[in-house]
Amino acid sequence: MTDKYDNFHLQLLAGAWREGSGAEFRPVRNPYTGEILLSIRSATTDDLDVTYQKAAEAQVAWAEAQPSERAALLLRVVSIFDRRKEEIIDWLIRESGSTRLKATIEWGSARAITLEAASFPARAQGATLSSDIAGKENLVYRKPLGVVGVISPWNFPLHLSQRSVAPALALGNSVVIKPASDTPITGGLLLGRIFEEAGLPAGVLSVVIGPGSAIGDDFVAHAVPALISFTGSTPVGKNIGRIANGGRYLKKVALELGGNSPFVVLDDADVDQAVKAAVFGTFLHQGQICMAINRIIVDQKQYDRFVGKFVEHVSQLKVGDPSAMETAIGPIINQSQVEGLKQKIAQAKAQGARVLLEGEIDGLVVPPHVFGDVSPDMELSREEIFGPLVGIQKARDEQHALELANSTEFGLSSAVFSGDLDRGLRFARKIRAGMSHVNDMPVNDEAHAPFGGEKNSGLGRFNGDWAIEEFTTVQWVSVQRTLRQYPF
Repeated sequence: MTDKYDNFHLQLLAGAWREGSGAEFRPVRNPYTGEILLSIRSATTDDLDVTYQKAAEAQVAWAEAQPSERAALLLRVVSIFDRRKEEIIDWLIRESGSTRLKATIEWGSARAITLEAASFPARAQGATLSSDIAGKENLVYRKPLGVVGVISPWNFPLHLSQRSVAPALALGNSVVIKPASDTPITGGLLLGRIFEEAGLPAGVLSVVIGPGSAIGDDFVAHAVPALISFTGSTPVGKNIGRIANGGRYLKKVALELGGNSPFVVLDDADVDQAVKAAVFGTFLHQGQICMAINRIIVDQKQYDRFVGKFVEHVSQLKVGDPSAMETAIGPIINQSQVEGLKQKIAQAKAQGARVLLEGEIDGLVVPPHVFGDVSPDMELSREEIFGPLVGIQKARDEQHALELANSTEFGLSSAVFSGDLDRGLRFARKIRAGMSHVNDMPVNDEAHAPFGGEKNSGLGRFNGDWAIEEFTTVQWVSVQRTLRQYPF
């Protein structure tokens, strides 16, 4: 029997498990019960500096490890994921308020990207190029970036850390994670324990815990990291971009930011199937997903039928204890998020949205709220919701539905339902989003498919060959094999 991991009050700093040096202790709470799971002493900028320096030092030897050695380590991590599946799922439920279903999905997603990343060492390719200069040979070498800084969110903390950590390590980088303050265990410390158990050399992966207000800017601005991978809100992502591109040390950024996903139901759609997809795509993890459906856009010919069936289905969802498999909607992550959702509910009502379904908020548990007669100028249509609220808009026809779908500054994911697959495909390709799904929901993520957004939803792509591009660089080396004649 495998002993469970413990001592999560310690951080993995510069190759050693120890407390941060800060004066502040930050409690980690179970959002459903309110229980304090543990308290962590915050790291300081000095802790961050020594950690980055150690990461740079350790990366040199790790990059020189044989591709098969790095691949084997990732496969050992997959094996640990399998062996510790229930332990990982339990932490996701207790720390992030995940329902058991969502936690199981997240475990599977994190495992999948780890398995995919195990193939990356053998897939990172250079090139040999021709030359117009006599006797010259052009070689393009693909190399690790060096040190990668990962800032991960609290909603899918394990997966949204691992989708950067696993590819970066597989390709010979070292990594420093700064997980969200609400989820330091599932967003970083748990991965630190897993990779340590798999045999990753000390210093190649570190986890720094501290509030963004104290160490966030320094995490990005530091001289060592060559890339900052960030998943979170658009305003914070824009600030990271400003620091990374406007500070003393230029560096790459991979940004997966806010979304405002449209879910379009055309006049020939299978309404029953569309309702099922819309319910799951809206309310999985209480809607706290960047890809979650924010706007349901229904052709006027299907509107009343869709609305009736959707409200009926949502009204039957079980709300409450996230540890129960039958629970569909668990708690919101913290009180601040709940207050923001209360404001969105009040504003939707004040702006004239029709309440189709609502319920009493109990602590951090917010039941589903569904609004009809929503217009594109309402706040509910314009901003990312990140909670179990949704507005339904009526479209006059297909062209109007497309205009409504594209009427947003965001462009992460999207979906369209149609009885004609070719029609659906044509519509999907006209949506200005990085991802679009025909006869499915917008909440999709496969380890080999490109994941990322357009417009204010981010820069870059994760997963598969696109991750190899993000977490490596290329160097052009030419060899002059014969004496070159110069003009002077």
